[in-house]
Amino acid sequence: MPELPEIKAHAERVAENYLGAELTALRVLHLAALKTYAPRPNDTYGLVLSSTGYRGKYLLMRFGATVDDHSHTYVLHLMQGGRLRPDAKRAKKPRGGMARWEFADGGALQLTEAGTEHKAGVWLIEGEPAGEPIDHLGPDADTISLDVLIGALASENTRVHGFLRDQRRIAGVGRLLSNEILHRAQLSPFAMTTKLSDDDIAALHAAMGEVIDEHVAYERTLDDIGRSADRPNHVHHRVGFPCVVCNDEVRSVEYRRYTVAYCATCQTGGKILADNTTSKFLK
Repeated sequence: MPELPEIKAHAERVAENYLGAELTALRVLHLAALKTYAPRPNDTYGLVLSSTGYRGKYLLMRFGATVDDHSHTYVLHLMQGGRLRPDAKRAKKPRGGMARWEFADGGALQLTEAGTEHKAGVWLIEGEPAGEPIDHLGPDADTISLDVLIGALASENTRVHGFLRDQRRIAGVGRLLSNEILHRAQLSPFAMTTKLSDDDIAALHAAMGEVIDEHVAYERTLDDIGRSADRPNHVHHRVGFPCVVCNDEVRSVEYRRYTVAYCATCQTGGKILADNTTSKFLK
């Protein structure tokens, strides 16, 4: 699933190519695509794309009478297999098609989703979104302050890897970024949030900023959302390979739906974590 860096860079690409374009139609290509019934898409016809943005893993497309007006916002969640790309063909029944925004100049953007689950979604909100679907989100990972992070870590005693992936605590971080941030901060993925020292938390906060900035910079070199395996990873997708910092082997703890990748030398004082869901927390 695209994380905050991929969504942020993609929002910038959409703005670069479509800012100021007048919307003429939203074609709902799959019944599961549009999650709201009011306001209606017709209310946005004749408006121009005034800006784009992001909130966690959600992409925002704002429309208004001018580029300074943001009267309506389309909120998109790409889920695992969703993509928002230019659509020159405008086929009636495109493969994987979910929704299409058509513009007066002939351009179009199509939301597609690979597979059969059809979980990608579109919400239309009046003004700036504040309620559903983003009302559960914590602060964005690239803007959270150290003080807010300290409070969030103290609010619940849980594994730091799971904490980072909890969108209610911090928005925009998924499996890849969790692995990379904790490796950069030299923290065990099984360290407990309420047991982290002041130095640990400072390192975590710094690592979040550094890793996200690096991934955003990489994504800005692409024309589309790239593959996670191609991103500047140090441990994610590198299990079994040497750690780029210490040359120890990158190891993993495998779960049914995700993998925790880590370096024992860099993160756990040399301790190899048990590869099952009953692994004990590191103190």
